[in-house]
Amino acid sequence: MSGVGVPPVGSVETVPCNLCGSTKLSFVYRRPEGIYFPDEWYDVVACDGCGLGFVNPRPTHEEIGRFYRRDYYDVFFTEDHTERYRREYGYLPDVKGNGGEPALLDVGCGVGDFARYAAERGWRVEGVEPHCPVPIEDFPVHRVAFDTVEGLEGHFDAVTAWAVLEHVHDPMAYFQKAGKALKPGGTFVFQVTNFDSLSSRRLFQEDVPRHLYFFTRKTVDAYLGKAGMRLVSARFGDDIFSMSARGSVAYLFTRYIRRRSFEWQDMPLAWRDFLAAMGLTPGPLSLAKFILSHPVAAADRLAEPLVGRWQKATGAYGMVTYVARRS
Repeated sequence: MSGVGVPPVGSVETVPCNLCGSTKLSFVYRRPEGIYFPDEWYDVVACDGCGLGFVNPRPTHEEIGRFYRRDYYDVFFTEDHTERYRREYGYLPDVKGNGGEPALLDVGCGVGDFARYAAERGWRVEGVEPHCPVPIEDFPVHRVAFDTVEGLEGHFDAVTAWAVLEHVHDPMAYFQKAGKALKPGGTFVFQVTNFDSLSSRRLFQEDVPRHLYFFTRKTVDAYLGKAGMRLVSARFGDDIFSMSARGSVAYLFTRYIRRRSFEWQDMPLAWRDFLAAMGLTPGPLSLAKFILSHPVAAADRLAEPLVGRWQKATGAYGMVTYVARRS
């Protein structure tokens, strides 16, 4: 294992597998935190028993807040997400004709915009958001971890968690809480990353350590079964969130030409980083310099969209939206 720098002493904890409890774990990769603390490196492991992936050691509950600064949520204000909310809304069950006002709980609601989108279409909404500091006053929001919220049992026709479960310290508790919060026959819709994908397992595309857990369809099935729910569908694709395939050519080159393991330091130089380092602006001349000086990186940039399409076509994409129902 390579890499320099470690998380501060006392800020991390070592844990067993959250799904099966095993302590027999295999190292998968090491990478640095990518936004605020690039000198801090984290290990991703996989459970030898069930295959669940996770960061281990990991930041504690008390420590994790420093990875969610206010500017982490700026994307909600600098981009228009209406089309994404429309697609997310399409996963909700059609229960409005059953009489009464359907109820939605949006776990990890962020700034609250998806819940508002649903409220505008006739849903009574509540949210759960322990990290995002942006105030929400137009609907109820529980400002604590989902598994600690009381009084939710059997209240909701749908629970949603859009790219949330990979962020939490106890996914089992979240799955079980979602199952209990649903009415009988209620729907749990959630998107998580796909640990079986090339992007997640080999190309370091997980947002470590904000992403603490990495799921496969097999582990999702197991979590749902233990929470009294059954899987209805799984959609592998980028209709909600995407995951880059950057590094695929470099991975193949390192593994099969150099014949050694692919590590973070082998990731190709990004086009924008090349321009910044060389003091260049985008254009034919700078592109030619990039290709001549970094041929693997250039080939990787060209191949990235093709690899992404291949992953979607083969059901191996890095993002999955699951729909489950309470028994």
